[in-house]
Amino acid sequence: MAVAAWAASTAFSVGDIRRATTEQPSGLFFRCSTAGTSASSEPGWPNMVGDTVTDGTCVWTAIASAYEELAKINPSAIIELFELRLDSTLHGSSDVYRFHAGANAAVSGNIVFNSQTYTRIPIKADGFEYSNTGTLPRPTLSISNHDGTMTTLLLLVNATTAGNDLGGAEVRRIRTLKKYLDGESAADPNARWPEERWFVDRKASESRDQITFELASKFDLAGQKLPKRQVIANVCQWKYRSSECSYTGSNYFDVNGNSVSTLAEDVCGKRVASCKLRFGDTAELPFGSFPGAGLTQ
Repeated sequence: MAVAAWAASTAFSVGDIRRATTEQPSGLFFRCSTAGTSASSEPGWPNMVGDTVTDGTCVWTAIASAYEELAKINPSAIIELFELRLDSTLHGSSDVYRFHAGANAAVSGNIVFNSQTYTRIPIKADGFEYSNTGTLPRPTLSISNHDGTMTTLLLLVNATTAGNDLGGAEVRRIRTLKKYLDGESAADPNARWPEERWFVDRKASESRDQITFELASKFDLAGQKLPKRQVIANVCQWKYRSSECSYTGSNYFDVNGNSVSTLAEDVCGKRVASCKLRFGDTAELPFGSFPGAGLTQ
C-alpha cells in the first residue's frame, strides 16, 4: 500500500511507517521503533536499511518495502527502468529519454512509474555487479536500434557537439516491483531499490540492430580528477574580494604589488606576498586562519 508522508509535531506509535516528504534516491521507508511525537522540522533520513534517526521523541528505523516484498514466497516481478539524461553543456539539450525492456512482467506496452512514462524497447544491461578486486564496475548498456531512434539521437547530438556520441550523458537505473507501478492497487513511487547513477564513457559499438554504450561511475571517468580543485604552491585560487578572500580594505596594489590609488587599479597577484600587503604579516598563521595561510613563499 502507499505510504503516507512524514508530518511535523505528530504523535506516532511503534510500527507506524512513513516516507520522507521529498523523494529519496535510496527508496527507503521508515518504521517508528520508539513511540513519541515528531519534531517541528524533518530529520535527516538515513540511507541504509537498519539505520535509525531520532525525531523529537520518536525514533525511526530505515526499512525498504521492496526488499521485504522479495522475502515472500511469491514476490512481485522486478521491473528495471532506465533514464538517459542529456547535459545541455555537452549535448546541446537537457532532454530525458526513458526506456524499459519489458522483462519479468510480460508488459506489452509502456510503463508508467512515478508519473513518468517509460517506452518499451529491447535493452540489454549487464556488468553492474561489484567485486572485491578493488575496481569499479563498467557496465554496458545495449539499446535496440531497429527503428533508428538511437541513431537519430546520436546524429542530432553530434551535429551540435561535433562527435560527442552522448559521452557524459547520465544513465539512471531504477528498479522497483510490478505491484508498485502507477495504476496498480499498491502503486508507490517511493518503493524502489537505491537509484544507481552512471555516465556514458564511450560508444562501444553501433549497428543497424543495436548501439552499445560503456558506462562508468562518476569517479571513473576518463580525464576527470578528484578533487576538482588542485592546490598549487604559492598560488591562491580564491576570488579576490569575495567571501572566500574576505579582503575589503582600502589599500590598493597592482598585480606586481605596487601601490595604486584606485579600486579600479587594484588587482591581486595571487601570491603570499600579495596577501601580506593587504592583511599584514599574517601568512605565518595556521592554515585556514586567513586566505593566504598555508601557502609557501
